[in-house]
Amino acid sequence: MEFSEHIKTANVEDVVLRQPLHPPSRGTLCITGHHLLFSDREEGSARQVLLLLRNIDAIEKRVSGSSGTITIKCKDLRVLQLDIPGMEQCLNIARSIETLSCLDCVSEMYPFFYRPSNVSPQDQWGLSSPEILYAQMKELYDRWRLSTVNRDFTVCPSYPPAVIVPKDIDDEMLIKAAKFRQGGRFPILCYYHRKNGMVILRSSQPLTGANRKRCREDELLLQAVIAESDKGYIIDTRSSQQAQQARMTGGGFESKSCYISWKRLHRPMERGKALQESLIKLVEACGDESHNMDRWLSKLENSKWLSHVQTALSTAGLLAECVERDGHSVLVHGHEGADSTLLISTLAQLIVDPHCRTLEGFLALLERELIQAGHPFQQRCAHSAYSHTRLQQESPVFLLLLDCVWQVWRQFPLALGFSEALLLRLATEAYASDYGTFLCNNDQERCALGVKEKTHCLFQALLRPKEKEHYSNPLYEPTELAIWPSVHPQSLQLWRGFFLRWNHQARHLEEAQEEIRNMVIEWGKLARCGGGRPELGSSEGGVLPVSSNCSF
Repeated sequence: MEFSEHIKTANVEDVVLRQPLHPPSRGTLCITGHHLLFSDREEGSARQVLLLLRNIDAIEKRVSGSSGTITIKCKDLRVLQLDIPGMEQCLNIARSIETLSCLDCVSEMYPFFYRPSNVSPQDQWGLSSPEILYAQMKELYDRWRLSTVNRDFTVCPSYPPAVIVPKDIDDEMLIKAAKFRQGGRFPILCYYHRKNGMVILRSSQPLTGANRKRCREDELLLQAVIAESDKGYIIDTRSSQQAQQARMTGGGFESKSCYISWKRLHRPMERGKALQESLIKLVEACGDESHNMDRWLSKLENSKWLSHVQTALSTAGLLAECVERDGHSVLVHGHEGADSTLLISTLAQLIVDPHCRTLEGFLALLERELIQAGHPFQQRCAHSAYSHTRLQQESPVFLLLLDCVWQVWRQFPLALGFSEALLLRLATEAYASDYGTFLCNNDQERCALGVKEKTHCLFQALLRPKEKEHYSNPLYEPTELAIWPSVHPQSLQLWRGFFLRWNHQARHLEEAQEEIRNMVIEWGKLARCGGGRPELGSSEGGVLPVSSNCSF
């Protein structure tokens, strides 16, 4: 496709740009196949604004006389306004934006055209994989093996080519077990707890159906995970009623009579449309300019967003507790096993595994547990909170995860090796990016399009020296203990850095925090020269949250 076909007017002079946190400015607006570029032409100013068209969630146009106004609502929650002289020019620009911001063809998106200096697409792509995880975990070798049964993606389209499975289960058994699970997502290992040898597995729901079908291979797979005298837990992210209803459409759950060593726990979590509508209501509340506190609090509560945060952290805490404190292995699944399942398995690993709390370890965790594990980013992040289009498969699961991580980061300001700035960057990049990391829905699609060969990896870019320094937490004090976040309502806060990021008060707070961060970095340098820093307070069995309203 030629992008020029959709650009009737390439540039317009004398455009006025109004954007948050800046005074109005007059200049030239240019539109390309992937960007809007505004160049300030006022004397003494060289400011430019470059906006990726993919970041545009919705536009509204208003024509009055011989001029027009385009309001641009972005997926990162920015709202921009363009005052354009000339009605025809305004309508042409609006049509171009509407078309080019909604391109469905992945290979025509900007990551396939982005070429940063001093970096080659042939450079290493990614940080982690099942193969790397298995090679690093010598403890797995006795009872677990690396299977390439899915090397051509025919067993499970949303799994990576290699997976870690029990040593006693051969590939033929895996193929049969996959046919018994929604979308072929049979149980695979995603985490091994070195302290006690327990594991976390994830899958999709079993296809028992109304006739209570069984699969001997699936039962043997789960039995091979635990010792004969031991028991395991199955955390189902649906309610008991939802699991029962799923049987009527061919789904279901693991029955006690067939999986005698496994105990099922139901922890219902919202997903899909309900979660997307919750985000829309929250963003609407954050845009309320009535300055009425009662109205604001009512809207915040009605959005139920913080309730979803609480549920996710609580369920992840339960999973972590089963593994860390109770010493039992756990299988996690919901319906398809690609949304809430991945959300809580990721959070649980952040809670119990010190390596996942480092900057590099956290990025590797996201790559392994969401990108390679088949979270459908292309579908879930197609639109944000402003879109006027009918909801299809959009759902802010990844944004909810980042919000939960932020809550942990706020409660444990010393325990995580990365800063809030990293979470904000990831939240933006998931919806619109120069990089190919969040493209497509699974590894099969990425392989078919050559994403790893033709685009650049965001996570590698974030670990370059200058970026790494910016996204690191200067207060970081590593601890080998688990960290247990509080989920009491009074312990959870609105993520102001994201949801109010374009608000003047939030920006003042951000500037103050950046100044404090710089002071802490300087203090750290002096401390290294003249002595140590105070150690992280802890309690038996893990680190408890601190009471602090100051974040860095």
